Amino acid sequence: MRGAVLGVALLGAGCSLAPPLPTPTVAIPAAYKEAALAADSGDANWKPAAPQDAVARGAWWEVFGDVMLNQYESTAAGANQDLAAALARLESSRALVRQAHAAQLPRIDLGAAAARGQTSANDAVANGAAYNRFQFGASLQYELDLFGRVRDGVRAAAADAEAQAALFQGLLLSLQSDVAQTYFLLRAADAERAVLDDTVAMRAATVAVFASRVAAGAISELDLARAQAELGIARSDAEAVRRSRAQYEHALALLLGQAPAAFSVDPAGATQRPPAVPAGLPSALLERRPDIAAAQRRMMAANARIGVARAAFYPIINLSADAGFESSTVGDLFKLASRAWALGPLAGALATLPLFDGGRNRANLARAESDLDAEIATYRQTVLTAFREVEDQLIGLRTVAAQAAALTTAETAASRAFAIASARFDAGATGYLDVLDARRTVVEVRRQQARLDGASAATTVALIKSLGGGW
Repeated sequence: MRGAVLGVALLGAGCSLAPPLPTPTVAIPAAYKEAALAADSGDANWKPAAPQDAVARGAWWEVFGDVMLNQYESTAAGANQDLAAALARLESSRALVRQAHAAQLPRIDLGAAAARGQTSANDAVANGAAYNRFQFGASLQYELDLFGRVRDGVRAAAADAEAQAALFQGLLLSLQSDVAQTYFLLRAADAERAVLDDTVAMRAATVAVFASRVAAGAISELDLARAQAELGIARSDAEAVRRSRAQYEHALALLLGQAPAAFSVDPAGATQRPPAVPAGLPSALLERRPDIAAAQRRMMAANARIGVARAAFYPIINLSADAGFESSTVGDLFKLASRAWALGPLAGALATLPLFDGGRNRANLARAESDLDAEIATYRQTVLTAFREVEDQLIGLRTVAAQAAALTTAETAASRAFAIASARFDAGATGYLDVLDARRTVVEVRRQQARLDGASAATTVALIKSLGGGW
């Protein structure tokens, strides 16, 4: 019996019919096009890493220096329900790997049986006698994996689990970036609302002054009407920003796994300027992006399944053994003389070889090969999409920086124009319309600056996400 089990173990080291995994050809540029136009924007506080599948990405959001954001990121990692569902799917895929591994080991079952029957009256030996049969013992079953069907199944399941792990990391990175982007847009709305609240207060004071001057006959009612109209517009704009901020707050609550009614964020000033993020080399992106890692693992799984499909054309050899006790009476069941054993149903092994299956195995192989072709194409497209996303965020940061510089100049000029128009109006040299136009320009520039600060932070987060995190 021991020799039979040892022979099974030695014969189990068979071959694999899976083909060598082809290396997809993807044109990888030497550098990012948009990064070359902003090569001097590096920051010594940043050091790009090249994490691979199981390497932690790190708390990259901490570089923004916002305590509240750090707290929200920690909360989201433990409370977001989409992430919890993804973690459950990951655990399910790992269980499938353990299940596939189990097929490589013998299966041992313990069983008991009892039966009563009667033989045929025409049986020359038993002559229609009734009988009892009691059995108790263990059975062993093992598939001799000569052609790698089971091992390739294990490899496919393991690659699927690794792909699921990479997808989980990708979802975690998306969640972290969504929290950060939503938070920064909310803070931008805070800054814009502060500008509009100041504008409402200033215009309300102007309306009060103009009302008294109209009563005194110093100015016409036209100027008062214009001031009242501007006050109404400012109040309307302030309410629109409040609506946007509330929606960002609701979105943030959902990301943190909370009901919007039970969640609120106190208003605060604008966030500090985000750090510059070096893009690194495009070749490093293949190691850092979780979605690229997932696409690569799916290719490996599809390749292993070709081996499973090819093995179906070859014999399947199942070894079996039984040992236990058998008796016609319960009292004699466990006596030494009641021992019984058997190796295999006939001669120690049962081999099955498909002769005719209606083309089922060929169709299954064709499907497996097509699945691999599809995964290779998906891998190429995933890599190209990753390159595009990095380029998009790089041009986004560059144009945002140019807009910020232009708005700084515009804000200086608009403030000076407002001061001049106000002085001329007070001196009676011009009408109030010039003052309104100049003030409206100042407010619009400051609102754009608030929005641009939020866009700069959000775009920086998007670049970190497109690079795969890892700082």
